Amino acid sequence: GGPRPLPGQEVSVKVLGALEDGGLVERDPRLIFVPGHGDVVQALELGVPTMQPGEVSFFLAAFPYAYGRPGSREPDVPPEAPLLFEVTLLEVRDGPDPQPLPPAVRLRLGSQRRERGNFHFARGDFAAALRSYRLSLRALDGPAAAPPGPEEEEELQEQRVKCLNNCAAAELKLGRAEEALAACEAALRICPDNGRALLRRGQVGLASPRTAPLPSARPSSHPPLLSPQLLAEQGRDAEAALVLRRALELDPASKVIHTELSRLAKRQNPPSST
Repeated sequence: GGPRPLPGQEVSVKVLGALEDGGLVERDPRLIFVPGHGDVVQALELGVPTMQPGEVSFFLAAFPYAYGRPGSREPDVPPEAPLLFEVTLLEVRDGPDPQPLPPAVRLRLGSQRRERGNFHFARGDFAAALRSYRLSLRALDGPAAAPPGPEEEEELQEQRVKCLNNCAAAELKLGRAEEALAACEAALRICPDNGRALLRRGQVGLASPRTAPLPSARPSSHPPLLSPQLLAEQGRDAEAALVLRRALELDPASKVIHTELSRLAKRQNPPSST
């Protein structure tokens, strides 16, 4: 009885998940999530909004709607495994306003959502991954119930940089270079010497004045970097090499940077024809 969940509303469900052989892999007496936020498997994302409070439903989920081709370690789900979910919709309520949270809770929630984004990214669902990464940033940057200590603040910054780099990777997979560049810029405002952000920033090109900063952006303290690829195309190979070498100083073991430098060296010194 009662209306089905509307977009943006929060739901509470009781859920059991079983393999085809009957082995129970999930049991949660009160799972709380907002459909569309990407915090649960797609079978629940798509199925629960069709239910009414008090209803019990069974969802037979093919593996793309469960834990994907690779499966999962926690819970222990084999590769390409379909799952049967028994779901009871307990409650529907309006989505809560962001509440002030202690630093430890913000860190835990941010990490959980980033890991969920990594799950989606590994499955090739880059739009869902991006949603999870943005929700992670929202948790990390949300209102604080108490000021973080020095170690907590350092960990919050590290988590922000990781999440922004992940946003950039997802944006690139979706073909959105400007948005990827904005994420790189935001990461570099927090940590100007972050090797991953430097390299990825070089891969997506020149900064656009239309690019809006993402959460956690700080005033820029580093000079703008040009894309090695764009510099090379303009015949400015020496500047491209400088950008790549700066990234290499920060990450000497990076095969990607070594490959880019090798490609640039071949451009500058083409083999002589016989």
